[in-house]
Amino acid sequence: MTGLPWDASYHDSPAPWDTGQPQPAVVRLASGGGFAGAVLDAGCGTGENALHVASLGLPVLGFDVAETALAIARAKARDRGIKVEFVAADALQLEALGRRFDTVLDCGLFHTFDRDEQPGYVASLALATEHGGTLYVLCFSDEGPGTGPHPITREELRAAFDPGTGWTVAAIEPDRVQTRYHDEDGAPAWLATINRI
Repeated sequence: MTGLPWDASYHDSPAPWDTGQPQPAVVRLASGGGFAGAVLDAGCGTGENALHVASLGLPVLGFDVAETALAIARAKARDRGIKVEFVAADALQLEALGRRFDTVLDCGLFHTFDRDEQPGYVASLALATEHGGTLYVLCFSDEGPGTGPHPITREELRAAFDPGTGWTVAAIEPDRVQTRYHDEDGAPAWLATINRI
C-alpha cells in the first residue's frame, strides 16, 4: 500500500522486472497502432514502456509509488530527449491525477494486487480512463511452465473487468513477460485488451 517496499527494489541493483528495455508485447502493440491519444502507464517503474510509447510522439504519463524508479525514469527521459511525464501516484487513488486517458497500459501491476485489492484498483482505473478508451493488461499467466509470482487466470481477468465495473474484455491472448530471472523467452503471460464502456 506504500511505496517503500517497492522503492527498495531499485536501490542496490535493477529490480527483477526491470530489464532495461520495453516489453516486446508493448513494442508490438505500439507498432500496430495500439496506442492513441493521451496514454497512462500504470506502475511505470523506470519508464522503458512509457519512453517507448512517448518516442512515437504520443503524450504519456507514467506513474509509480517508487520514487527511486521515477528518478531513474526522469533521467532516462532527459538523456534520450523524450518528452514524457513521470509522477508519484497511488494506483488505488487515480482520480487524484485529475485527468482521463485514452489508452492505459498496465504492465505487471494488476497481478501484484491481492484479490481483495483488485476491485479497488479496477475502479480507480475506470475513473482515469475515457469512455471508449482501451486498457492493456500484461500479467503473469497461470498456464505453462516457469510461471511468475502471483499468476492470474483468464477467469480472474474476466471477473475483474466486467460490465458491472465499467469494462468489457475484448481479448485475452497468451504472451510473454521478460524478467531478469526467466530465460530469454520470458515468463508465460496474458495480454488482455479491455475496453472502457
